[in-house]
Amino acid sequence: MPLYSILALAWINAIVVRGGRVLLALYALNLGAEPLTIGFLAATFSAFPTLLSWHAGRFADRFGSRWLLVLGGAGGGLGMLVPFLVRGLPAVFVAAAMIGLSFAIYNVSLQNLVGLLSTPANRTQNFSNYSLMMSLADFIGPMTVGFSIDHVGHATACLYLGLLSLVPVTVIAISGGGLPGGTRHLSEAGGGIRKMLAHAGVWKVLATSSLLQSGQDLFQFYIPVYAHSINLSASAIGVILAMNSASAFVVRMVLSRLIARIGQERVLMIAFTLGALSFMLVPFFTNSHILAAIAFMFGLGMGCGQPIVTMLMFSKSSEGRSGEALGLRMTVNHMTRVVGPVMFGAIATAFGLFAVFWANALMLGTGGALSRPAAKGPEITQ
Repeated sequence: MPLYSILALAWINAIVVRGGRVLLALYALNLGAEPLTIGFLAATFSAFPTLLSWHAGRFADRFGSRWLLVLGGAGGGLGMLVPFLVRGLPAVFVAAAMIGLSFAIYNVSLQNLVGLLSTPANRTQNFSNYSLMMSLADFIGPMTVGFSIDHVGHATACLYLGLLSLVPVTVIAISGGGLPGGTRHLSEAGGGIRKMLAHAGVWKVLATSSLLQSGQDLFQFYIPVYAHSINLSASAIGVILAMNSASAFVVRMVLSRLIARIGQERVLMIAFTLGALSFMLVPFFTNSHILAAIAFMFGLGMGCGQPIVTMLMFSKSSEGRSGEALGLRMTVNHMTRVVGPVMFGAIATAFGLFAVFWANALMLGTGGALSRPAAKGPEITQ
């Protein structure tokens, strides 16, 4: 199965996951959830990835990605059916947990597969193409969800996403026999989590990655909360979030040239700066068009960051352990994503949404300082 087919199927699955996160947050708000509850919901998405991403990466190294992709895609689709079949806030949390579990399995396997199907010469371009597909899913997912909610309601929108997940699951199950297999007998002497963590450069990649992902997730969760508080419609919220994804798509089209021109770390520093500025501006505006413009600026920054740290982590892995390295990155990301939403939900409840956006701006500003180019250049070397 060629890489472009893998990316097309991954795009469909990403629509289910990205759209599902927004849909479940809006469904919870519709059911009367408070900001703190939304924080716990966001943490629920990340609970299983925190526990299982590293193990999923090891399974991908040992057994290949085909059936992990099938299992992950099916789990996400079944999760979206729960709020359709059982109405109420507990069902929303069950769906969030199931989507998080499927994400832990699917995303690590997919990123590792992109790396394995690449050569050193085209790896940057292939990861950029993968990121483009994710940006396109981030654009289409929230917008489709917003209009679906307004026209058919929250529960039926969950059903639509669940049915959509059947497409990639079926194709990979039937036609995925040619995907790379795994290395079934890995020795612990050849590497492992302690060896990876012993390298100072890995810590920097893990820190910047977790900050970027946290900023992106918190923006996607608290923009709907803020927009709901100022009485914007679900369609308007979907469009605002889609603008964030559209700009990420645009910047990722030129990402490889940006990296070649100014270096990876300088691009990361600019990404954090734009993200921090966007968070600072949000609570000053209530106009949906201005909020969409701010979301577009936020996407320009965040759209650069994750592809870079994914490439760095893959390139730093030892042979046969790329899935483990990517799983470690996702584990650290999700540790932050479990703690962050609950903490910021408590801040929102105690001090209001203004404080949440400014605290996030401070967090991303710290990431920008961490990403300042080193004296010897932008690359992290072995």
